Amino acid sequence: MPIRGVLFDVDDTLFDYSGSEEAGIIAHLRDIGLLQRFPSPQAALTLWRSVMEVQYARYLARELTLRGQQYERTRQFLAQLGEDGAEHLSDEQAATWFAGYAAHRDAAWTAFPDAKPTLRQLAPHYRLGIVSNSDTDHQRHKLRTIGLLDHLGDVLVCSDQHGEAKPAPGIFHAGCAALGLPPHEVAYVGDKYTLDAEGARNAGLHAFWLDRAATNTPVAQGIHVLHSLDTLPQALTT
Repeated sequence: MPIRGVLFDVDDTLFDYSGSEEAGIIAHLRDIGLLQRFPSPQAALTLWRSVMEVQYARYLARELTLRGQQYERTRQFLAQLGEDGAEHLSDEQAATWFAGYAAHRDAAWTAFPDAKPTLRQLAPHYRLGIVSNSDTDHQRHKLRTIGLLDHLGDVLVCSDQHGEAKPAPGIFHAGCAALGLPPHEVAYVGDKYTLDAEGARNAGLHAFWLDRAATNTPVAQGIHVLHSLDTLPQALTT
Protein backbone atom coordinates (compact mmCIF):
# COMPACT_ATOMS: atom_id res chain seq x y z
CA MET A 1 0.00 0.00 0.00
CA PRO A 2 1.27 3.53 -0.75
CA ILE A 3 2.05 6.00 2.00
CA ARG A 4 -0.89 8.38 2.41
CA GLY A 5 0.02 10.21 5.61
CA VAL A 6 3.12 11.59 7.33
CA LEU A 7 3.54 12.22 11.05
CA PHE A 8 6.42 14.30 12.35
CA ASP A 9 8.30 14.78 15.57
CA VAL A 10 8.75 18.48 16.45
CA ASP A 11 11.91 19.23 18.41
CA ASP A 12 15.11 18.92 16.37
CA THR A 13 13.07 17.59 13.45
CA LEU A 14 10.98 20.55 12.26
CA PHE A 15 12.09 22.98 14.95
CA ASP A 16 15.68 23.81 15.97
CA TYR A 17 15.21 23.03 19.65
CA SER A 18 18.91 22.47 20.38
CA GLY A 19 19.88 25.80 18.86
CA SER A 20 17.30 27.73 20.86
CA GLU A 21 18.21 25.86 24.05
CA GLU A 22 21.89 26.71 23.62
CA ALA A 23 21.21 30.38 22.87
CA GLY A 24 18.79 30.60 25.78
CA ILE A 25 20.90 29.16 28.58
CA ILE A 26 24.12 30.91 27.56
CA ALA A 27 22.43 34.30 27.26
CA HIS A 28 20.60 33.82 30.56
CA LEU A 29 23.70 32.78 32.48
CA ARG A 30 25.59 35.72 30.99
CA ASP A 31 22.82 38.10 32.07
CA ILE A 32 22.85 36.92 35.67
CA GLY A 33 26.63 36.68 35.97
CA LEU A 34 26.92 32.89 36.22
CA LEU A 35 28.47 32.07 32.85
CA GLN A 36 31.92 32.95 34.18
CA ARG A 37 31.58 30.10 36.69
CA PHE A 38 32.06 27.60 33.87
CA PRO A 39 35.30 26.84 32.01
CA SER A 40 33.43 27.42 28.74
CA PRO A 41 29.91 28.08 27.44
CA GLN A 42 29.88 24.49 26.19
CA ALA A 43 30.41 23.24 29.74
CA ALA A 44 27.40 25.25 30.89
CA LEU A 45 25.29 23.85 28.08
CA THR A 46 26.40 20.30 28.84
CA LEU A 47 25.37 20.58 32.49
CA TRP A 48 22.03 22.18 31.58
CA ARG A 49 21.25 19.40 29.11
CA SER A 50 22.24 16.62 31.49
CA VAL A 51 19.86 18.01 34.11
CA MET A 52 17.11 18.48 31.54
CA GLU A 53 17.32 14.85 30.39
CA VAL A 54 16.80 13.57 33.93
CA GLN A 55 13.92 15.87 34.84
CA TYR A 56 12.16 15.72 31.48
CA ALA A 57 12.16 11.95 31.71
CA ARG A 58 10.32 12.34 35.01
CA TYR A 59 7.77 14.54 33.25
CA LEU A 60 7.25 11.94 30.52
CA ALA A 61 6.82 9.31 33.22
CA ARG A 62 4.12 11.56 34.70
CA GLU A 63 6.01 12.03 37.94
CA LEU A 64 6.12 15.79 37.39
CA THR A 65 4.02 18.36 35.57
CA LEU A 66 5.56 20.36 32.74
CA ARG A 67 6.11 23.29 35.07
CA GLY A 68 7.22 21.03 37.87
CA GLN A 69 10.07 19.64 35.79
CA GLN A 70 11.11 23.20 34.94
CA TYR A 71 11.37 23.99 38.65
CA GLU A 72 13.32 20.82 39.36
CA ARG A 73 15.70 21.52 36.46
CA THR A 74 16.39 24.94 37.92
CA ARG A 75 17.00 23.63 41.42
CA GLN A 76 19.24 20.77 40.32
CA PHE A 77 21.25 22.91 37.91
CA LEU A 78 21.94 25.59 40.51
CA ALA A 79 22.69 22.96 43.17
CA GLN A 80 25.28 21.31 40.93
CA LEU A 81 26.75 24.74 40.34
CA GLY A 82 27.16 25.08 44.11
CA GLU A 83 24.58 27.81 44.71
CA ASP A 84 23.61 27.98 48.39
CA GLY A 85 20.05 26.96 49.09
CA ALA A 86 19.34 25.93 45.51
CA GLU A 87 17.56 22.73 46.56
CA HIS A 88 15.14 24.78 48.66
CA LEU A 89 14.10 27.38 46.09
CA SER A 90 10.36 27.96 46.19
CA ASP A 91 8.32 27.24 43.09
CA GLU A 92 7.92 30.99 42.61
CA GLN A 93 11.68 31.57 42.78
CA ALA A 94 12.40 28.68 40.44
CA ALA A 95 9.72 29.89 38.03
CA THR A 96 11.26 33.36 37.93
CA TRP A 97 14.73 31.95 37.21
CA PHE A 98 13.44 29.62 34.52
CA ALA A 99 11.43 32.42 32.92
CA GLY A 100 14.66 34.35 32.38
CA TYR A 101 16.08 31.40 30.47
CA ALA A 102 12.84 30.83 28.55
CA ALA A 103 12.69 34.44 27.37
CA HIS A 104 16.08 34.11 25.70
CA ARG A 105 15.26 30.63 24.41
CA ASP A 106 11.96 31.65 22.89
CA ALA A 107 13.54 34.66 21.20
CA ALA A 108 15.74 32.18 19.32
CA TRP A 109 12.89 29.90 18.23
CA THR A 110 13.13 29.02 14.54
CA ALA A 111 12.13 26.29 12.13
CA PHE A 112 14.82 24.47 10.23
CA PRO A 113 15.15 25.98 6.74
CA ASP A 114 14.00 22.74 5.10
CA ALA A 115 10.84 22.38 7.23
CA LYS A 116 8.35 24.78 5.67
CA PRO A 117 9.27 24.03 2.02
CA THR A 118 8.92 20.31 2.68
CA LEU A 119 5.54 20.67 4.41
CA ARG A 120 4.30 22.85 1.56
CA GLN A 121 5.37 20.23 -0.96
CA LEU A 122 3.76 17.37 0.95
CA ALA A 123 0.50 19.05 2.00
CA PRO A 124 -1.40 18.63 -1.30
CA HIS A 125 -0.60 14.91 -1.47
CA TYR A 126 -0.48 13.58 2.11
CA ARG A 127 -2.35 13.90 5.38
CA LEU A 128 0.07 15.52 7.83
CA GLY A 129 0.31 15.67 11.60
CA ILE A 130 2.45 15.65 14.74
CA VAL A 131 3.25 13.03 17.37
CA SER A 132 5.39 14.52 20.15
CA ASN A 133 6.62 13.71 23.64
CA SER A 134 5.57 17.03 25.05
CA ASP A 135 2.73 19.30 26.14
CA THR A 136 0.04 19.87 23.51
CA ASP A 137 -0.52 23.58 24.16
CA HIS A 138 3.21 24.26 24.27
CA GLN A 139 3.87 22.49 20.97
CA ARG A 140 0.89 24.17 19.28
CA HIS A 141 2.16 27.58 20.41
CA LYS A 142 5.67 26.75 19.23
CA LEU A 143 4.54 25.56 15.81
CA ARG A 144 2.36 28.65 15.38
CA THR A 145 5.21 30.95 16.39
CA ILE A 146 7.64 29.46 13.88
CA GLY A 147 5.08 29.49 11.08
CA LEU A 148 4.47 25.78 10.62
CA LEU A 149 1.12 25.10 12.29
CA ASP A 150 -1.03 26.01 9.29
CA HIS A 151 0.83 23.45 7.17
CA LEU A 152 0.10 20.55 9.52
CA GLY A 153 -3.67 20.39 9.67
CA ASP A 154 -5.38 19.62 12.97
CA VAL A 155 -3.51 16.46 13.98
CA LEU A 156 -1.40 17.14 17.07
CA VAL A 157 -0.99 14.12 19.35
CA CYS A 158 1.20 14.74 22.40
CA SER A 159 2.12 12.57 25.34
CA ASP A 160 0.51 14.84 27.94
CA GLN A 161 -3.00 14.22 26.63
CA HIS A 162 -2.46 10.76 25.17
CA GLY A 163 -1.09 9.42 28.44
CA GLU A 164 1.98 7.59 27.18
CA ALA A 165 5.15 8.67 25.39
CA LYS A 166 7.18 7.42 22.44
CA PRO A 167 8.40 4.77 21.83
CA ALA A 168 5.14 3.19 23.07
CA PRO A 169 3.18 1.95 20.02
CA GLY A 170 -0.04 3.47 21.29
CA ILE A 171 0.95 7.07 20.74
CA PHE A 172 1.95 6.34 17.14
CA HIS A 173 -1.33 4.52 16.59
CA ALA A 174 -3.21 7.49 18.04
CA GLY A 175 -1.51 9.71 15.48
CA CYS A 176 -2.51 7.35 12.67
CA ALA A 177 -6.09 7.24 13.95
CA ALA A 178 -6.19 11.04 13.99
CA LEU A 179 -5.12 11.00 10.34
CA GLY A 180 -7.81 8.42 9.61
CA LEU A 181 -5.26 5.96 8.26
CA PRO A 182 -3.89 2.54 9.27
CA PRO A 183 -0.26 2.46 10.43
CA HIS A 184 1.00 0.74 7.27
CA GLU A 185 -0.13 3.77 5.24
CA VAL A 186 1.67 6.30 7.48
CA ALA A 187 5.29 7.43 7.64
CA TYR A 188 6.89 8.83 10.78
CA VAL A 189 9.84 11.23 10.69
CA GLY A 190 11.93 12.03 13.76
CA ASP A 191 15.48 12.75 14.86
CA LYS A 192 15.80 10.28 17.76
CA TYR A 193 16.75 6.81 16.62
CA THR A 194 15.27 4.77 19.48
CA LEU A 195 12.21 6.85 20.33
CA ASP A 196 11.28 7.88 16.80
CA ALA A 197 12.70 5.46 14.24
CA GLU A 198 12.57 2.20 16.18
CA GLY A 199 9.37 3.21 17.92
CA ALA A 200 7.58 3.97 14.65
CA ARG A 201 8.86 0.84 12.95
CA ASN A 202 7.80 -1.34 15.87
CA ALA A 203 4.35 0.26 15.75
CA GLY A 204 3.97 -0.74 12.09
CA LEU A 205 4.62 2.64 10.48
CA HIS A 206 7.17 3.48 7.79
CA ALA A 207 10.09 4.78 9.87
CA PHE A 208 12.32 7.63 8.70
CA TRP A 209 15.23 8.63 10.94
CA LEU A 210 16.37 12.22 10.39
CA ASP A 211 20.12 12.10 10.99
CA ARG A 212 20.95 15.74 10.27
CA ALA A 213 24.54 15.30 11.45
CA ALA A 214 25.11 12.51 8.90
CA THR A 215 26.67 10.26 11.55
CA ASN A 216 26.61 7.20 9.27
CA THR A 217 25.25 5.18 12.17
CA PRO A 218 24.20 1.68 11.08
CA VAL A 219 20.43 1.25 11.20
CA ALA A 220 18.18 -1.75 11.56
CA GLN A 221 16.13 -3.21 8.76
CA GLY A 222 12.98 -1.24 8.04
CA ILE A 223 14.42 2.15 9.02
CA HIS A 224 15.11 4.71 6.30
CA VAL A 225 17.72 7.41 6.85
CA LEU A 226 17.37 11.07 5.87
CA HIS A 227 19.99 13.78 6.28
CA SER A 228 17.61 16.57 5.33
CA LEU A 229 13.87 16.98 5.01
CA ASP A 230 14.47 18.09 1.43
CA THR A 231 14.82 14.46 0.41
CA LEU A 232 11.66 13.26 2.17
CA PRO A 233 9.14 13.79 -0.66
CA GLN A 234 11.08 11.56 -3.00
CA ALA A 235 11.84 9.02 -0.27
CA LEU A 236 8.12 8.58 0.42
CA THR A 237 7.55 7.31 -3.11
CA THR A 238 10.47 4.89 -3.38
